[in-house]
Amino acid sequence: MKIMFKTPRESSTPRPAQTPHVRFADLYAGYPGRPVLHQLSAHIPRLTMTALVGPNGSGKSTLLGVLAGVIHPTSGELQHAGERQPAFVPQRGAVGDSLPLTVRQTVEMGCWGRRGPWRRLNRRDRTVVDAALDRLGVGDLASRQLGELSGGQRQRTLIAQGLAQESDLLLLDEPTSGLDPEARQSIEVLLTALVADGVTVVQATHDLEVARRAGACLLLQDGRLIGQGHPGEVLTESALARMWQTL
Repeated sequence: MKIMFKTPRESSTPRPAQTPHVRFADLYAGYPGRPVLHQLSAHIPRLTMTALVGPNGSGKSTLLGVLAGVIHPTSGELQHAGERQPAFVPQRGAVGDSLPLTVRQTVEMGCWGRRGPWRRLNRRDRTVVDAALDRLGVGDLASRQLGELSGGQRQRTLIAQGLAQESDLLLLDEPTSGLDPEARQSIEVLLTALVADGVTVVQATHDLEVARRAGACLLLQDGRLIGQGHPGEVLTESALARMWQTL
């Protein structure tokens, strides 16, 4: 298994929007006794919103885990352009309501990659946390317990934690699942703004309308890649019909 982090060379010319931020080839991954991903080869374009689409069990969450570095591939090649670790925002249900954490403490955890969990945050870290809280509109909730929040507030807090990691690659697993339409739209607007600010965003989603508004799409089924490219070319009626017929 080969994993590489590369620092892009500086250039006097603008970087094309479709320059790959991540490449992977012949990627296999899964869990003990349960293979999930099979021979995936694709790339994630830089400065673009990429949607991972597929039914439950298709491998979307596993692929995000591999890209985030929390799941180790069994074989294949994975290349990240840049030295910073990706920021990973899991599904809301992956973070327990019973954890005695405030909103601010939850966002501060995003600094642990730089500081470690036992070192005090410095002035710059606190500034980063404050900026993330404000950008997600949860600064006034900083002292509230995570378990007291609504679904939309909780998801905003988790995304703020991702922003506090100061990565140029943000990975999100179903960031709008279970939210009301207003909260979904608010988060979608925010993610679009992050791309404009220089962040590459990858989100797993079941919402085909959200996926169709992305700049790129990877379509997964049974742990295999069955389509990649612009959503208009990947999420066709015939492709989706074939996918659902085999379920």
